[in-house]
Amino acid sequence: MPVHSLTQLNVEPERYFLPEEKRLQGNPQQTLWTQYSDPSGQFFAGVWASEVGKWTIRYTEEEYCLILEGESVITDEQGVAMTVRAGDSFVIPRGFVGSWEVLVPTRKNFVIYEAASA
Repeated sequence: MPVHSLTQLNVEPERYFLPEEKRLQGNPQQTLWTQYSDPSGQFFAGVWASEVGKWTIRYTEEEYCLILEGESVITDEQGVAMTVRAGDSFVIPRGFVGSWEVLVPTRKNFVIYEAASA
């Protein structure tokens, strides 16, 4: 099996807007470049970007993130907030519920693992 370089891929971006029921502020356009997906569809990696806005999040997956540019605030259900900026890396665990607010247009590398449904 070959190693997959993520820096040398020319991937067509997917642009979208969040469903209205998730939006809390604004209507930010988001862009996704899926650079790798395993055959099971449970593990994938790429780049994500978003314009300014705020929306609810409910994680069914595990996600590692590395912020490349911008500034965002991730807040859990209890109101505990974490501000993330370029250079910050973190993991959002499965089961996390809260909100994601983009204060300055944000771009991140991501790696996601979505366990198979039982």
